[in-house]
Amino acid sequence: EMEEAYQLHQEAWERHQTRLELRSKNQIAHENRPEESFFTRLDSSLKKNTAFVKKLRTITEQQRDSLSSDFNMLNLSKYIAEAVASIVEAKLKLSDVNCAVHLCCLFHLRYADFSPLLLQGWRKHFEARKEEKTPNISKLRTDMRFIAELTICGIFTDKEGLSLIYEQLKNIICADRDTHTHVSVIISFCRHCGDDVAGLVTRKMKFASEKHNLSFPPSEIISSEKQQPFMNLLREYFTSLTKHLKKDHRELQNLERQNRRILHSKGELSEDRHKQYEEFATSYQKLLANTQSLADLLDENMPELPQDKTAQEEHGTGIDIFTPGKPGEYDLDGGIWEDEDARNFYENLIDLKAFVPAILFKDNEKNSQNKDSSKEDSKDSKDGRESKDGKDSKDLVATEELELELENLDINDEMLDEEGTEETEDLSQKLLEEHEQDEEEASTGSHLKLIVDAFLQQLPNCVNRDLIDKAAMDFCMNMNTKANRRKLVRALFTVPRQRLDLLPFYARLVGTLYPCMTDVAEDLCAMLKGDFRFHVRKKDQINIETKNKTVRFIGELTKFKMFLKSDSLHCLKMLLADFSHHHIEMACTLLETTGRFLFRSPDSHLRTSVLLEQMMRKKQAMHLDARYVTMVENAYYYCNPPPVEKTVRKKRPPLQEYIRKLLYKDLSKVTTEKVLRQMRKLAWHDPEVKEYVINCMINIWNVKYNSIHCVANLLAGLVPYQEDVGIHVVDGVLEDIRLGMEVNQPKFNQRRISSVKFLGELYNYRMVESAVIFRILYSFITFGISADGSATPLDPPEHLFRIRLVCTLLDTCGQYFDRGSSKRKLDCFLVYFQRYIWWKKSLDVWTKDHPFPIDVDYMISDILELLRPKMKFCGSLEEAIKQVQELEREFLIKLGLVIDGKDSKPDKLSGLGEGEENQDDDDDDEEEEGGAETEEQSGNESEMNEHEEEDASENEDDDEEEEENTDYLTDSNKENETDEDNNEVMIKGGGLKHLPCAEDEEFIQALDKMMLENLQQRSGESVKVHQLDVAIPLQLKSQLKKGPPPQGGGEGDSENSETMQFVMLTRRGNKQQFKILNVPMNSQLAANHWNQQQAEQEERMRMKKLTLDINERQEQEDYQEMLQSLAQRPAPANTNRERRPRYQHPKGAPNADLIFKTGGRRR
Repeated sequence: EMEEAYQLHQEAWERHQTRLELRSKNQIAHENRPEESFFTRLDSSLKKNTAFVKKLRTITEQQRDSLSSDFNMLNLSKYIAEAVASIVEAKLKLSDVNCAVHLCCLFHLRYADFSPLLLQGWRKHFEARKEEKTPNISKLRTDMRFIAELTICGIFTDKEGLSLIYEQLKNIICADRDTHTHVSVIISFCRHCGDDVAGLVTRKMKFASEKHNLSFPPSEIISSEKQQPFMNLLREYFTSLTKHLKKDHRELQNLERQNRRILHSKGELSEDRHKQYEEFATSYQKLLANTQSLADLLDENMPELPQDKTAQEEHGTGIDIFTPGKPGEYDLDGGIWEDEDARNFYENLIDLKAFVPAILFKDNEKNSQNKDSSKEDSKDSKDGRESKDGKDSKDLVATEELELELENLDINDEMLDEEGTEETEDLSQKLLEEHEQDEEEASTGSHLKLIVDAFLQQLPNCVNRDLIDKAAMDFCMNMNTKANRRKLVRALFTVPRQRLDLLPFYARLVGTLYPCMTDVAEDLCAMLKGDFRFHVRKKDQINIETKNKTVRFIGELTKFKMFLKSDSLHCLKMLLADFSHHHIEMACTLLETTGRFLFRSPDSHLRTSVLLEQMMRKKQAMHLDARYVTMVENAYYYCNPPPVEKTVRKKRPPLQEYIRKLLYKDLSKVTTEKVLRQMRKLAWHDPEVKEYVINCMINIWNVKYNSIHCVANLLAGLVPYQEDVGIHVVDGVLEDIRLGMEVNQPKFNQRRISSVKFLGELYNYRMVESAVIFRILYSFITFGISADGSATPLDPPEHLFRIRLVCTLLDTCGQYFDRGSSKRKLDCFLVYFQRYIWWKKSLDVWTKDHPFPIDVDYMISDILELLRPKMKFCGSLEEAIKQVQELEREFLIKLGLVIDGKDSKPDKLSGLGEGEENQDDDDDDEEEEGGAETEEQSGNESEMNEHEEEDASENEDDDEEEEENTDYLTDSNKENETDEDNNEVMIKGGGLKHLPCAEDEEFIQALDKMMLENLQQRSGESVKVHQLDVAIPLQLKSQLKKGPPPQGGGEGDSENSETMQFVMLTRRGNKQQFKILNVPMNSQLAANHWNQQQAEQEERMRMKKLTLDINERQEQEDYQEMLQSLAQRPAPANTNRERRPRYQHPKGAPNADLIFKTGGRRR
């Protein structure tokens, strides 16, 4: 850097000194010009002078000395005008300008009229140049420097020379303000003459003077006032140049963005578009370099060129991650190959040219060169054809260009198909010629033929890398003839379809032979292309193994780069075009063979990803067989494995993990007992363990929804041993439900559904009372709801999730609210629930365009049909409000708050929904008995649910009888409930612990012996069927009176009409005694017996009717059969029908058949 600075400093001073000397000489030239006598001594011959003038048209730096010596010997006073014309029109290079200036100085020092003629000649030259349509930029560059040097050296005066320079510079800048094609002229002018003409100090000079304290020569040749217009002109030009650069930068970014979109949508760019981008990028880089050069010369800053952020982001996740790294860094995620062995197999091939003499494959090289030249010619013609098609679509919008190019892709595919047919035709001709060549060789090289046959027979045994490499070298050394190469191609192509293991080795053989004999790879690839197209076009459903062999061979050759990647992708595209049956298997086989290689290669990544996405979309759109779906997914994820994110798992102690495993994974209907035993073995004395188990049960949303009832069953079995666990779990579930209503965020909806479901299951297993359930139900339809019906944040108008919560809770435990006070409570709640539903429906949120969700209506109707099938659903909000008012008035009358139909305390109407719920708290024992009847928390909830469903279905049939009999049922079972409660208290205490002892074994043996003897003794006895209904003696039947039906009794009826007579059989000694009992009809015994008698009577009447109907039907069938037999008997034939016409009365209508003798039949 320091040497450059000193060299720049030295060159600047030398150039400055040279210019000062020339300027001083030229300015005093009029004083030292020679006299007339001097010219008489010089040569004035026409021949030499004209020859010298001609030499002035081609001035070069090498001719400086010869031209100077010739000038000194010639008298050119009569040839000044011709010399000026030659100098002005001379085609100079920039390196020759100093020589031309030197000659002009010689002319100026000797001839006084030279400089005016030269100035006039330059003006004429520039005037003529204005009319040129395509100016010569190189000539203009040298001309501008030439006249600037002439002005600086003093040949032209400052006024004449600077005005000429300024005029030409201004013309160039004004004409080049938009295109900037003459920027090289401006840069050359500034670099060579800018320091003296415009007073420029370049950035290099400024940097060198500041860093190395070097003093550069001042620009004192021309005054600063005369330099300022040039400086302003150049800065103005630089401003327009920066604007042009920014504009081109934006256009280049847009073009790159469009190309990126095309690449992502189609996977490839057309030749025309690629060429257009390269040309534009080249011109932009050239403009950028010129701008940087001019900025350094003018000491100006470069404009900021913003980078495209989207391009950087897309490029960051694009192809670069698949470029192969250092040797050995081939992992499954980023490498092209699966491991190091695969990379060595496909990339490290032996170099046959290093072992085999060049003369053995010399003819093959000539053939390959001829083929390459012919291919280039055809490719050029094809590119020209594509470029013509592409030029027509340049003016379209970007989206239209995308569509056109996608269509052009199909056209190119058809062209490829046509080329493939031509290739197959050429192949067929080659194969036909083989027989003739074989016959010729049979006479000459029979020994070689035997060697080749033995080689081809031994080829299937080459099943490793060393053997196949040895075979390749052997073939190249001993059997390399054109006919043998074709035999080898045919042998490789006809590999048995079962030997798929040979395909990688055969492909390696072709890849090894390719540098020495290219026609083997070309012929084999062409044959495989033809076979592939044949199978695709035939569309038959046979020979799948042959098809897979062809496709797999293509994939192996692709990995050795013998088969073009574009052709492989085109084969895949042909299969995706008709993605069905065998084509699916062929596509999957191709992807499993070479899909990873194509997807991870930078030049084929984009197009492969597009085809993979197209395949997955077709899989989603088409209803494929499960086998095909599995094949497609395996092929896709083999090529593009899904990114596996390492999830950070929360580390828990082993005991907590075990508890979560028991509750969240192992717990099911079958394993409830086993999990309960494991849970009982936990360290319940440890408060941390107990708290964790409680939290796991409260977080019920972690359990599968269908297994929530198993957690309730488990908790019910755990409560007798750990009573406080049940209390904490129920409290936590209630708190979570309340918190869900207060927070009201949609992300907690599934969690709230699970909690409500769990609460219902807890009621089913008698862990909570019905009062809790109804309190939660009423809170769903009242909490956070304003009295005037306005919207609140806790329950927005469009928010219907509380209806779903109510339906979930009723669906879980509502079937047990079918008797007693719980039934009446549910009936009252359903009235309020209907009002809430209709209030939601009546809000302005629901319109014709946005109606009330039909799934919510279906859910409500399903739950009401399940719980109250006979209940009539309200049809409007007014009807629902009316039902609520009637219900509230009824209970107000019962409470004594309404007298004579008028409200005494109307302020207490609000909140009656909850007040009514608590009115029958004394009857909780009744509805607990009517709820789920578990078998002492045994855990066998499946049987319990079946019994509950049967009881619920039976009880729904006769609601009225249930209401009448609830008192009887509850009174008779209250004592049993208290006994059960006492037993439960004893169980909760833990009971007596069993201590094993020797007497236990003796007792068990004695018990087993006694039971065995009893069984053997009872096995011989006859089994008597227990008679439920004993026959009444005949003497008592006359005394009995049949009781009337239970619904017939009134106030005026007799006493017998309200009772039913039963006969009670007793035994005193050996005598039977009978006693008649009058049982009231409102008792369950009498009602059940009467219903049984009525049912038996109806069954007898039904059987009697069926028997009579069968008899009547049999008689009817016999009658029909008789009529049918009579109808099928043939009528007697009339032999005289054709001869004797039938007599008809003359007054009747004429018989057309008889008149025209058409022989119509009698009907």
